Amino acid sequence: MRIFFVISGYLITKLLISEYGRTSSISLREFYIRRAYRILPAGFAFIAVAVIIDWHQMTWYHVASVAFYLACYDYTAPWIFGHLWSLSVEEQFYLLWPGVLKRWHRHRIGILLGVMAFSPLLRLVLYYFKVPAGGDGLFPVVADNLAIGCLLAILEPRIPKIPGYAAMAMTLAVVCIPFYPARTVPRTVFALFVLHPLFYASVAAVTLHVTRRPYRFLNCRPIEWLGRISYSLYLWQEPFCPNPRFRPGYAILFALTAACVSYYAIERPALNLRDRRTKGGGTQVPETVLAEPASGVSVR
Repeated sequence: MRIFFVISGYLITKLLISEYGRTSSISLREFYIRRAYRILPAGFAFIAVAVIIDWHQMTWYHVASVAFYLACYDYTAPWIFGHLWSLSVEEQFYLLWPGVLKRWHRHRIGILLGVMAFSPLLRLVLYYFKVPAGGDGLFPVVADNLAIGCLLAILEPRIPKIPGYAAMAMTLAVVCIPFYPARTVPRTVFALFVLHPLFYASVAAVTLHVTRRPYRFLNCRPIEWLGRISYSLYLWQEPFCPNPRFRPGYAILFALTAACVSYYAIERPALNLRDRRTKGGGTQVPETVLAEPASGVSVR
C-alpha cells in the first residue's frame, strides 16, 4: 500500500503538471468530473452490495464514512470495509493536492518537503499519546508517502538515469526495510526518520527506473489486463481473500470473477461515457493508467 501511494502521487502529479505546462492552469472541475466517472460507479456498487451482505454489522456511521471517503478515521469499520481506508486516503489526496498545486504552484517543492517533514513528527506525537499504531492509515500520517511521489514527478527532468545495479539495490531496500523490528523507542524513531524516508525514496527511484526503461514482463498482456481491472479487483478482493471460509485458490477465483463483473458491467461503461463526454466537449485531457489503491487505482 505504501508503494502504491508513492506511485499514485507520482502519476497524478505528472498528469497535473502536464496540464499546467500546456495551459498555465489546472481545471479542477474537469479533474473532479473525471475522477468521479473513474471512482464512484464501481465504488458505490461495491458499497451497496457490502451493506446487503453484512447489514447486521452496519451502522449509519460506517456507511457514511465509506461513502464520504473518511474510512481511514473509522477504527470500528466492519471487516468488509476494512480495505477502504486506503481509498479514502486517495480521495482526500485528490481533494487537496490539485487545488494546492494550482494555487501555490511556485511553492510546490517547499510544500511537499514540509509535508514530508510533518508526517513522521505527527506519527511520533501520536505514538507518545498511545494512539494505536501511531495513527497508521490516517491521511496526515501517510501524506509523506504521497508527497515523495509528487516530488518525483516534479523533479523527474533533473534526475539522472538510474543504472540497473542502483535500481536493484533500491529494490532490495524496498523488500527488506519493512521487516525492521521497531519495538523500542530508539528503534521507532530510527525507523520513522531514517528507514521510512529511505523506503519511500527507494520506491520512487525504482518507479522512475522502470518508467524510463520499460521491462517486457511488466508490459505483457496479462499484466496489462490486471492493471485495467485493478480498481475493481481492489474493491472485491476483501470479501473473499481474507475470508477463512474460502480456500486460497477459490478466494482468488471468486475475487477475479467479481472484479471482472464490476469492470465490464460498471466500470468500463462509465469510462466510455466519460470519454464520450470529453470528446463531445472538445476537451482533451491525457490520461495515464495506474493502479487504484492498495490494490488498485487507475488514473487513476
